[in-house]
Amino acid sequence: MSSPPDFNQMQFDNYRDERPSEQAAPVIQQRRRRSLIPWLFILLLLSGAALVTYELHTAHYQSTEISAYAKKLTYQLQSGPTEQVSYPIAGPFDQRLGYSKLAKFIPALTQRSFVVEQQAAFSPELLFYTQLGFFPPYREKAQGGLLIGDCRNEELFSFSHPQRVYKHPADVPAVVRDSLLFIENRKLLTSPARANPAVDWPRFVMAAVSQVTKVLNLEGQSAGGSTLATQIEKYRHSPQGLTQGFTDKFLQMVSGSVRAYRYGADTSLTRHEVVLDYLNSVPLSSAPGFGEVHGVGDALWAWFGTDFSRFNQVLNAEPTEQNKSLRGLALRQVMALMIAQRRPSYYLLQGHDDLEQLTNSHLRVLANAKVIDKDLADSAMSQRLLFKGGKAPGIKQDAQTLKGINVARGRLGTLLNQQLYDLDRLDLTAKVSLHHELQQKVSHYLNSLASPVVAEKVGLLGEKLLSASNTDKVTYSFTLFEKTPGGNRVRVQTDNTDQPFDLNEGSKLELGSTAKLRVLTTYLEIVAELHDAFIDELPENLLNLEIAPNDHLTRWAATYMAHTADRDLSKMLDAALQRTYSASPAERFFTGGGLQVFNNFQKKEDSRVPTVLESLKESINLPFVRIMRDIVSYSSSYQTAGSTSLLLKNDKDPRREEYLRRFADKEGSSFLQRFWRKYQKKTAEDRLNTFFEGLKQTPDRLAAVHRYLLPESDFAKFSAFLQQRLPEENLTVKDIDELYNKYGPGKFSLMDQGYIARVHPLELWLLSFMQQNPQATFSEAVNASAEQRQQVYRWLFRTSNRSARDTRIRIMLEVEAFLDIHQRWKRLGYAFDHLVPSLGTALGSSGDRPASLAELIGIIQNDGMLLPTVRVDQLHFAANTPYEVKLKYQPNEAQRVMKPEVARALRFALSQVADGGTARRLQGSFTNTDGSPLVIGGKTGTGDNKMATQVIRGRTVQSTTINRTATFVFYLGENHFGTLTAFVPGKGAEDFSFTSALPLQVLKGMAPILGPYIQQGQLCR
Repeated sequence: MSSPPDFNQMQFDNYRDERPSEQAAPVIQQRRRRSLIPWLFILLLLSGAALVTYELHTAHYQSTEISAYAKKLTYQLQSGPTEQVSYPIAGPFDQRLGYSKLAKFIPALTQRSFVVEQQAAFSPELLFYTQLGFFPPYREKAQGGLLIGDCRNEELFSFSHPQRVYKHPADVPAVVRDSLLFIENRKLLTSPARANPAVDWPRFVMAAVSQVTKVLNLEGQSAGGSTLATQIEKYRHSPQGLTQGFTDKFLQMVSGSVRAYRYGADTSLTRHEVVLDYLNSVPLSSAPGFGEVHGVGDALWAWFGTDFSRFNQVLNAEPTEQNKSLRGLALRQVMALMIAQRRPSYYLLQGHDDLEQLTNSHLRVLANAKVIDKDLADSAMSQRLLFKGGKAPGIKQDAQTLKGINVARGRLGTLLNQQLYDLDRLDLTAKVSLHHELQQKVSHYLNSLASPVVAEKVGLLGEKLLSASNTDKVTYSFTLFEKTPGGNRVRVQTDNTDQPFDLNEGSKLELGSTAKLRVLTTYLEIVAELHDAFIDELPENLLNLEIAPNDHLTRWAATYMAHTADRDLSKMLDAALQRTYSASPAERFFTGGGLQVFNNFQKKEDSRVPTVLESLKESINLPFVRIMRDIVSYSSSYQTAGSTSLLLKNDKDPRREEYLRRFADKEGSSFLQRFWRKYQKKTAEDRLNTFFEGLKQTPDRLAAVHRYLLPESDFAKFSAFLQQRLPEENLTVKDIDELYNKYGPGKFSLMDQGYIARVHPLELWLLSFMQQNPQATFSEAVNASAEQRQQVYRWLFRTSNRSARDTRIRIMLEVEAFLDIHQRWKRLGYAFDHLVPSLGTALGSSGDRPASLAELIGIIQNDGMLLPTVRVDQLHFAANTPYEVKLKYQPNEAQRVMKPEVARALRFALSQVADGGTARRLQGSFTNTDGSPLVIGGKTGTGDNKMATQVIRGRTVQSTTINRTATFVFYLGENHFGTLTAFVPGKGAEDFSFTSALPLQVLKGMAPILGPYIQQGQLCR
């Protein structure tokens, strides 16, 4: 009997018998693999879903990776300039704070002698990141604005925008925070620690779907996907503060995400900062009388006149029956602002009713959601918004320093080419040269002079200076410079007005006898030129020089050098100061196109024949008129082959025509170049204004010039032009019509036009050429003027009337001489583009500017070296940002513009004015630390400025008062100089008779203020 089979063996055998054939095995295996794929796909989906769910709840992976990347996006402040920086191009906040302007500011400043001391350099990763268009991650400022410090780093001015901000998240009332989050970003503060505040994926998906349905024209509710973080990125850095496409949205989301993780993977702090930043910076249109509004703090004030501190106090207080109404109104106002940010210009300026309705709707929703208390909601809904607004904050400084502030802001605005409104909102700290404390004291002193009591105490009511009834009608303007190794620094610049106009630098005034300083300077410089020309000549050669009959300066210099044994320049200059000139007013002078008569200030001076030094010391007029005539003759009689005066001596010279042709070409080109420099950088309108300002304005002159320069102008424009320029003439329509026709195009030649207008014909031609060819170069102007250059000089010799020819030659010679004199004055600081070609310029008829006179005094004080004027020392942009840059003013080296011997001679002459001359009342007012008198020098000037309305035989018999000025330009010791001007504008000046004794007495009264500062040497060490 056999044993039973094993069970496992039986199972195996059965399986073996039933298994498929070897040919069927691959098919079965393939079916099995296919049956696993769906399960694997489901498993993959589940795993992905789990991973996404995990990431959405924890943000683990994005926080880890983005925070690691954000750590590489760094910047570091380094010495000197760098190219490792990328400035933003657009973005409202970048533009307002000036970050987008730095790419232009820095090159422009370096061209004006500023050097980059420090500049933030981007890491390679940050540079690449920003070049892709993303916004750099850093803690952006809640407030930006201008801060100005004085030379000792004391605050002179500060402005912050916005003015009212929350400093810390805890300062925000809970009801404000919760309401904002419920409306805009409900889960922002309740999300996990690593959550990304820039991206709310459910909202983003809903927004994407709503955009798709909109494109497909399907019905559906529109949804917004922006979080508070991306909104901040948008209105700060996107072009125009808008999202204009997918690219902008992508840049905002990425930039907001990277910014959120800049502290690390945990975004808890960042999310609180998002709430704070939004409340502080959300744009809320521009309010009338206020300007741009950013943040709820400024918006509450700008739109509703609500005090921000009081607003927060009310909402943070425990609710009571007494404060219920106040709390409701505060909530309603802030709720309206949260809603208005969607369309701020509409809701806040026009759609007030719509805003009221939306505010009520939101309050009901908030109350139903229990975000706010129902009683508070009811109180808020029971009230109405009252748009009354608050004015923009003014400058919070006292009136005494206001002028210094305006001067400093104006200088910065000019330097950066910014309006004051925009300047104040730049992220900028500037250090200026002003001395705040001294500026304040001087300003207070000048303002106090309006009081008759103070004026009498200072001594202004005696000696016919002022009367007690008009002390408040005089404007005083004062500037003090300090000579330092790095330049002349403006320590005080102020006046006693509350107007932005700057009398020192923004005026053109007839400053009377201060012009004698410029005349004396030119006189001594010519003496120095002649010394250099004759230093190596033998006496017999000097005595036999061919010299033009009227060139008295050259003749004197040649004679002096021929007879002196010591040819030292200083000795020659001393001798020049001892030359005498008649003070007689009896002579009539042919100047300015006609005969003129000049008078001395005092009749007793008429019979004198003083020296040049005495004439300056006592400010005698007629000697300086005659000195100016000698200067004009010298400038018209250069001892060269092309001299105009020599050209006229021999009319029968057979070489005359070719000589004249070459002379005309050379001289004409030279004058064209001068005129080109005068006008080349001006607009068409500015060129015309400059030309007319330098023209003695009469109906015929203005008519001739206007019809030549603007031949297409119709009668109406011509009439308006004449009436605007000559309001006192009371021209009738008939008068204007006669002028319009008389000087029509083609009626007169170019030369006749120049003669009528008393201007150089080539200046007139060039101005017309530039008006018609604004893009032309100087070479093109020279080529186009070949015929005109020949005509300008040829016509002088072709008139048959010898007297008329001589008159026109003399006018032309004087015009050309004053062009040369103007170049001399311009080199020494004269601010304007034209001198009146008249000997009256010696007495101030060409006008001047106090600051320009001060520059000349600075040259004289510094032995003929022109030091740069320093008003701004340092600029610090965008502190603690990736765009930070510090610039320092590094002035160019001093330039030699005057021989040191000439400067010393002038300094001595000016000291005589204060030592027994017209400024003698200052003697003993300023002392050194040891009690010895401080060396003082200067020049006085009185401008009784009147417009002649009737002239008979060169004498003015009727005039209209324009203004009255009295000026003293001075130096105090070795390191300080400046100007003090008294000014009364308009016809009211007829009631005043003060002279330069007035500013002298004012300066004397200022001595106790200035003295201690000047004695200590460098004011800002």
